[in-house]
Amino acid sequence: MATSPAIPPDPHTDAVFAALASFTRRRILDLLTAHPGLTVKALASHFPVSRIAVMKHLAALEAAGLVLSQKRGRERHLYFNPVPIQQIYDRWTDQYSSFWASRMTDIRARVEAAQATQEIRRA
Repeated sequence: MATSPAIPPDPHTDAVFAALASFTRRRILDLLTAHPGLTVKALASHFPVSRIAVMKHLAALEAAGLVLSQKRGRERHLYFNPVPIQQIYDRWTDQYSSFWASRMTDIRARVEAAQATQEIRRA
């Protein structure tokens, strides 16, 4: 059985997975998806913990690139950034989609060949 080449560790990917491992952080992303531009104060009002605790979760999400913030005056407006998740998705689906696409093409060719053979036998 062939082995695939070793993929070097990627600290950015690890940070995304670590950020997504927390239910609270996933809830924050859900809220930011539904309400882009929420302020930290408005976001914190959705949780039964202190604003400081929410800010610690935000720091992990920002470090992973999943949350972008824009400062306006004294307020920080928060936005979900789906790019890191898309990059992870693309990493594995691109690799395996080509594998399955070639398999499906092979299956189609075999089915069509079998149909052609049956038509020749009927004629």
